[in-house]
Amino acid sequence: MQHKHIPLKQQRDVGEMITTYFEFFKQNFKPFLNIFISYNGLFILGFLGVSYLMVTGFIGAYNASNNYGIESDNSGYFMMLGLGFMGFFILYIITAVLNYSLAAVYVMQYEKNRGAIVEKKKVWETVKQNLGKIILFIILMVFGYVIAMIAGIILGFIPIIGTFAYYLIVLAYTSWVGLSFMAMINDNKDVTDAFGEGWKLMKSFFWKSVLSNLVIGMLLGILMMVVMMVPGILIGVYAFHSLDTGVDLANSAGANVVWTLALSLLLILYTLNQSMIQFVNGILYYSLHEETYNEATRERIENIGAGE
Repeated sequence: MQHKHIPLKQQRDVGEMITTYFEFFKQNFKPFLNIFISYNGLFILGFLGVSYLMVTGFIGAYNASNNYGIESDNSGYFMMLGLGFMGFFILYIITAVLNYSLAAVYVMQYEKNRGAIVEKKKVWETVKQNLGKIILFIILMVFGYVIAMIAGIILGFIPIIGTFAYYLIVLAYTSWVGLSFMAMINDNKDVTDAFGEGWKLMKSFFWKSVLSNLVIGMLLGILMMVVMMVPGILIGVYAFHSLDTGVDLANSAGANVVWTLALSLLLILYTLNQSMIQFVNGILYYSLHEETYNEATRERIENIGAGE
């Protein structure tokens, strides 16, 4: 099926970036969700597992600590809770790398196909071909993020201006790594060259990069809150009904299932949200790249000349 192609290689201001992003989001959310589920199936089961460990461990430890006058060994519950957090951390790192890559490659394949359906096999093949570079990139990105966070925290001690500087650093760093990752994938650059290209684009169009990430990130955050309101309301109704009928939520197997599913859903949505954020920098990359190098413009001029 051929979609109406949204040309990404166009010069755009911040307002046009926001409009283009949500047009792209509307058109490509379902196809990308199919890819997301296909390659995150095992990890979704993993999130269910770690959610069960965290919920069971927390509730068990809570119940044990509230049995006044009765000695009980709650070390097993704390172990479950610890294993749950450890499992979540490992899954978070793996899924972050995977979905950051899937989103970037999806945007690249979309632009390459000019609106045709993006094949999930091609997305996965591209990720596999660049896996070594992706892992190295993520490692360097994490180190850089730690440095950026430390710098931001130090600046955060300065009243008002420090807080503004902190968020500015985080947004600038997010833009830089997002643009760099796209340069690495799209132009097949080495990791260091990709960081250099990303820095060049981010520095040349600093406020456009920062504001695009800020505004779209905020809108995505609001959208995620709205999505989470539905299960949140249902869980609230369930909890109210359970308390009203005298159900002990702390010892109810049904309640444990509900809390586990709710936590799993939250973790999965958060993981999906990471991909949606990388879409921002994918679209931003093509816009800034075109504004810098005018490749698509020159190609259109050459095609017009050839047609004459």
